[in-house]
Amino acid sequence: MLKHCPCGGDMTLMLRTVIFAKKVNINNVPVYNCHMCGRNDVFPGVKEDVGKLVGQLGARPVAHSISFDQVHEWAGVLSQALNRSDRLHAAAIAEVTEERVNQLLDLLLLADSLKDEAWKADLENRLSQLSAQYIF
Repeated sequence: MLKHCPCGGDMTLMLRTVIFAKKVNINNVPVYNCHMCGRNDVFPGVKEDVGKLVGQLGARPVAHSISFDQVHEWAGVLSQALNRSDRLHAAAIAEVTEERVNQLLDLLLLADSLKDEAWKADLENRLSQLSAQYIF
């Protein structure tokens, strides 16, 4: 998964650690990295969610680590795809995405049959994180 860098190089999608306030390590954040100039851009589909997470940490966070792939479905899919290969490949990402969407849809049917509205809302939010707007 590539994107063009303003320097003219290619940016590769990878999972990186984003450090907030020199205290909080947010691990496994999808980031485009340019090997020519070193530029890093948070993947556009998760940028807002990373921002919300940072906002929840406050101005004076306690030192700790957060696994972004445990709180965001798209980061989780990328992490799973990376576990299957040495780097992120479109085919592996598509396969893991399909598997995860199917799992979430099965859980949504169960939550609906149990009339658990809170669980349904959570699952719908997770599914929305895997919508087409995140995958480009």
